[in-house]
Amino acid sequence: MSAPPKPDNEEARLDALYSFDILDSAPEQGFDDLVRIAAGICGVPMAAVTLIDRDRQWFKAQVGIEHPDPSRESSFCAHAILAPERTMVVPDATRDTRFADNPLVTAENGIRFYAGAPLLTREGFALGALCVVDDQPRDLAPFQCEALEALSRQVTHLLELRRVSRDLSHQLRERAWYEQQMRLYQAQLEQQNAELSEQTRTDPLTGLPNRRAFAAALEGAITRTTGTGDPLAVAVVDVDHFKTINDLHGHDEGDRVLVALADMLKSQAAGRGMAARHGGEEFVVLLPGATLEEARLQCEFMRQSVGLLPIGLPVSVSIGVATHRRGDAAEDLFRRADQALYEAKRGGRDRVVAAD
Repeated sequence: MSAPPKPDNEEARLDALYSFDILDSAPEQGFDDLVRIAAGICGVPMAAVTLIDRDRQWFKAQVGIEHPDPSRESSFCAHAILAPERTMVVPDATRDTRFADNPLVTAENGIRFYAGAPLLTREGFALGALCVVDDQPRDLAPFQCEALEALSRQVTHLLELRRVSRDLSHQLRERAWYEQQMRLYQAQLEQQNAELSEQTRTDPLTGLPNRRAFAAALEGAITRTTGTGDPLAVAVVDVDHFKTINDLHGHDEGDRVLVALADMLKSQAAGRGMAARHGGEEFVVLLPGATLEEARLQCEFMRQSVGLLPIGLPVSVSIGVATHRRGDAAEDLFRRADQALYEAKRGGRDRVVAAD
């Protein structure tokens, strides 16, 4: 068996086929219905919509064909596209020199009858065929041949509609994407303007709020707690012997420690409070709604969590914590937490001290 020749316009034909983005797509009811109608009109047990790829034939829809053969070499439809202007009819494949030794013919209950109407694009490219098949020799009546050709045009219309629908969806998605990008761009401009007006309130290394942002948040929290009477705590966290880490391991390792610690503090404060980098190796944590004992316990959990960080270096922190007193300004509350931090350091580090 010799492989069917390829059309003279093969590359352009393949480009046209690929433009439909149909190969290997999921089954679709419209194509399945047309195949069943073709089989019924022609009175055959098998029918299919095949598309001829570079080295294979692919079945978009089929009925009655248990194991569709993907080989282009043995494909009847690969012959049908060679004469796209007419329907190819093979009344008895065993008597046709092109197919007599084809494995699809010589197999038990092999193909005897085949008729394929090429699927033509508006530009005249044959993408494949709508074919009807039988294991008995037969022929088509003129009305059956005309119906098969009409149905093949409907298959092509479905392909065109599918492509138009896809392109339209793409354009709508693209338009929505551009509109979304414009909204994002506007939001970014507004955010940038806000950040510039605040002289940047985010620490560039850790991504946490910086000292300026924390000061504003603390002022707001004190105003709220003064009105509601709810407790408010502030913790100051300092990395023990951080200079030694930088001296022994380098500033890159020191930065990695700070980032890991910042991520842990952020997760600990998420949903309830706020963690910020106050400067250098010092961090602050705002704990609204926490009594002194509750804040101390939470800080103890933070301290223990530092020892579990997967950073490969022995790191510990000292923490001082204080709660808001009636009449406290922001600097008063922070000063008492800072004093408690120094007590923790003087007491041997790696510990939590709560201000009286």
